[in-house]
Amino acid sequence: MAKDVLPFLMFEGRAEEAMNFYTTLLPGSEIGSIVRYGPGNQNEGKVQLAKFTVGTQAILCTDSPVNHAFTFTPSISLFIECDSEHEINRLYSAMENGGEALMPIDNYGFSQRFGWLKDKFGVSWQVNWA
Repeated sequence: MAKDVLPFLMFEGRAEEAMNFYTTLLPGSEIGSIVRYGPGNQNEGKVQLAKFTVGTQAILCTDSPVNHAFTFTPSISLFIECDSEHEINRLYSAMENGGEALMPIDNYGFSQRFGWLKDKFGVSWQVNWA
């Protein structure tokens, strides 16, 4: 029987930078473990497998040892329920820096304050304050 179902993010050399950024976003976030590629590997010192949390969500990530013709897609995103208008504005602003707005924070009918964006690493996030 499966123990956990976790998001798994594959980066091309920026996994550690991304984890360090993501763990600054919400209280309780932290990097739990990092296994690095060893000597002789083209990615020596980069993240082979890491586990971190953003808020209460555990996430796995890696630096792929090969370049791919694909990256992240907005059709899969991480969703954050915010506690306040200040929090949604802070998170959206932090993640939009170097990224791309997909839906600026606004009232879209299904939520009073909702925003959707791709961060500087290409990962898609939705932030909501109802």
